[in-house]
Amino acid sequence: MTGHLARSGHRVTAYNRSPARASEWRGLWEKQGLDVSFADSPAEAASGADFVFVCVGNDEDLAEVTMGDNGVLASMRSGALLVDHTTVSADMARQLAKAAAAKGVDAVDAPVSGGEAGAVNGQLAVMCGGSKAAVERARPVMDCYAKAIVHVGPTGAGQTAKMANQMCIAGILSGLSEAIRLAQAAGLDLDKTYEAISGGAAQSWQMDNRWATMIKDEFDFGFAIDWMRKDLGYALDEAKRLGLSSPISALVDQFYGDVQAAGGGRKDTSALISRLPRSTQG
Repeated sequence: MTGHLARSGHRVTAYNRSPARASEWRGLWEKQGLDVSFADSPAEAASGADFVFVCVGNDEDLAEVTMGDNGVLASMRSGALLVDHTTVSADMARQLAKAAAAKGVDAVDAPVSGGEAGAVNGQLAVMCGGSKAAVERARPVMDCYAKAIVHVGPTGAGQTAKMANQMCIAGILSGLSEAIRLAQAAGLDLDKTYEAISGGAAQSWQMDNRWATMIKDEFDFGFAIDWMRKDLGYALDEAKRLGLSSPISALVDQFYGDVQAAGGGRKDTSALISRLPRSTQG
């Protein structure tokens, strides 16, 4: 995402909490001829910036890099805009917006969907919470790495929309895993089966992009199960807060826990199929 900002002509200063990863990115961008400066802290990276974009791991990470002693809000100027692409709780989004407002900074909670491939290809879907004016101000900048930017509602709405997104993905992958195991057990031609069912109502992004790798047990890419479980945790907590029952999401979350326990936490979410043994019949 930083690379896309630099390619679009923006003057960019980057910060990564991992020095090794920062060095890796620096080398990559230099090879691509991109002019990206590097800072030693979030506050240094944000100093004097018109826009600050954050994407870290969870509530605690976000609080540290934004509201901590050396966080971005310590140096952001009044009138600047803070856009958070982390998937966090809706409550965290509201806390950050309140802290930003106290500094005269507008904030947008803007979690993304599309995974690593979406970020690399500049095809992310961004769901935004915050004021309409703040979202519209950020839109032209986000356009360089997004294919869709939707203002969902007030602060926290972007995060809640992302929770719904993750619930959908979890349910689809659970069904897709069982369908593949059925086709395998029946001895079907898996390529022909995909061709037959992907043109109908069963079609989905997960089917189009993960069927071929799931049938070959390839999971060393994509969106990690560790992160999906974090996201589903936020979704289930929010559903409980709203007095809702989410039995399917809760069950799939437990299934992901099984894969984690077997050492698969860093594998793509499609590794959900690995907890289903192949049939010994036939």
